[in-house]
Amino acid sequence: MEAYKQEFIEFMVESQVLKFGDFTLKSGRKSPFFMNAGGYVTGSQLKRLGEYYAKAIHDKYGDEFDVLFGPAYKGIPIAVVTAIAYSELYGKEVRYCSDRKEEKDHGADKGSFLGSKLRDGDRVIMIEDVTTSGKSMEETVPKVKGAADVKIVGLMVSLNRMEVGKGGEKGALDEVKELYGFETDAIVTMYEVVEHLHNKPCNGQIVIDDTIKAAIDAYYEQYGIK
Repeated sequence: MEAYKQEFIEFMVESQVLKFGDFTLKSGRKSPFFMNAGGYVTGSQLKRLGEYYAKAIHDKYGDEFDVLFGPAYKGIPIAVVTAIAYSELYGKEVRYCSDRKEEKDHGADKGSFLGSKLRDGDRVIMIEDVTTSGKSMEETVPKVKGAADVKIVGLMVSLNRMEVGKGGEKGALDEVKELYGFETDAIVTMYEVVEHLHNKPCNGQIVIDDTIKAAIDAYYEQYGIK
């Protein structure tokens, strides 16, 4: 596993974005782990977050894109900090764009989007925190494609939970790829998280001991990608 991925796993735990215990997800599933990207709140955390996204995007997609699109609301700051990091790390200027939950009907920037306008010919990378069911793409992909004649190159999320999506067979990211025809990827997968943290100290403590590991294994027996 690449060094930046190992660092990112520990960064999620240190930032209390990735937690282990007993959680009820929005889907109603009982999960032994929970991720909340809203936990990145400080300047240094956001700077590092953007760098990890930029490295993963560069590894997966190279420089063949023009715009980072971050769906409202959590995708907005992620798209912004990743655009900054991409410029600093790779010397490439990319634009950011996000949608508004409510259309603005006044001012010079009125409309349905924040940041850069989408233009014909733009190559777009969608950027999100985590995709459990792929539902958010149902809302954002039509918005992006309806704004201009753009090509969606792919989607990057921070954590692939490695669970079956809405169809109950394939993973959520695989469902998105199959449905919309663009690539999908994550900075790290939950399998990589478990591999890196099981019975290993992180920030001075063991966060995945044998008990938590057994709970995660049982969860994947029920909801994991076969």
